Amino acid sequence: MENFDVVICGGAVVGSAAAYFLSAHPGFTGSVLVLEADTTYQSCATTRSLASIRHQFSTPGNIRMSQFGTDFIRDVGVHLAVDGEAPDVGFVEAGYLFLASSGGLGALHANHDVQRQCGVDVALLSPDALTQRFPWLHTEDLAAGSLGLSGEGWIDAHSLLAAFRRKAIAQGVTYRAARVAGLRRQGERIATVTLQDGTEVGCAAVINAAGTGATALAASAGITLPVQSRKRCVFFFHSPAQLAACPLVIDPGGVYFRPEGSGFLCGVALPEEQDPECFDFDVQHDLFDDILWPALAHRVPGFEALRVAHAWAGHYDVNLLDHNLILGPHPSLTNLLFANGFSGHGLQQSPAVGRALAELVVHGRYETLDLSAFGWQRVIAQQPMREINVV
Repeated sequence: MENFDVVICGGAVVGSAAAYFLSAHPGFTGSVLVLEADTTYQSCATTRSLASIRHQFSTPGNIRMSQFGTDFIRDVGVHLAVDGEAPDVGFVEAGYLFLASSGGLGALHANHDVQRQCGVDVALLSPDALTQRFPWLHTEDLAAGSLGLSGEGWIDAHSLLAAFRRKAIAQGVTYRAARVAGLRRQGERIATVTLQDGTEVGCAAVINAAGTGATALAASAGITLPVQSRKRCVFFFHSPAQLAACPLVIDPGGVYFRPEGSGFLCGVALPEEQDPECFDFDVQHDLFDDILWPALAHRVPGFEALRVAHAWAGHYDVNLLDHNLILGPHPSLTNLLFANGFSGHGLQQSPAVGRALAELVVHGRYETLDLSAFGWQRVIAQQPMREINVV
């Protein structure tokens, strides 16, 4: 039986970030194995996401993680260069624009206060200021907008994942195409990771970065993880409208859009009662006709003549308790670390979470950014740390 010091279950952006930071940590000299069933990464949340990063959250911990993510992405060519070849993840620093009607103005101001306390470069704009800055925007029914002035935008998700993976391999990490069947527990520790073909791999520590498969993996070790797979559909459309300096815009009703190449991407998260657990990749085309197009045409009159070119579906691993990450060890298992329930924030939080996981393995505690608030304690106590700004 093979043995590794750390086995990472899931090799998409979170698992690969953990592999990179762990293998780069000066205090770690052990071996790392990353297990990933989908080596094409065509079905993972990373590559099917909108690949965006923002600082406009309502909780300081989420803000701090994304701030570190921005800093890392800005210098990604230095961090993840291999043999002198620096990756380019195509960071478009165009900002996020959260729009609010009168009913959402209080929350917008409260979020703004938290963000400013954390040093976020953000501005509250009146309807007149929004019209002046974005003349293509319909503002008559808006009370205000919150615009990220720097540090927010979107990247090429494939490039970031590939760069993390390539650098981790260059630093000695082993990647293996394999599906994890379960974890074999001995007392308060995971002894082995069992693969679908029956092979067992011995380990000193395990990281659960399995995305929507994380709940089943946790259950194999006797842990109930409150995470479910929820489908999200993204539509790409063309429009003759010219939207100068267009950020990623979030309408008061939750519809969002941003530029992408010669067109635009858009989507929406449905209310929880209309958002059941789901694992298929069927596009819900009625979303566009019934919800997206009316909202887009209302907010940007130039979008009335838009034309959908294509669409795809992916999945969020949603934390049912509070839409926040569950990070770190469970109290009943000392060597199983969780990084699950990102609820759509995994890509942007991957650098901070990868670093945090490496610190937990090496030091048994957080050394740089204290993320203990995202631990299992709140889950076990059923005390949600609610994140308001979920897109």
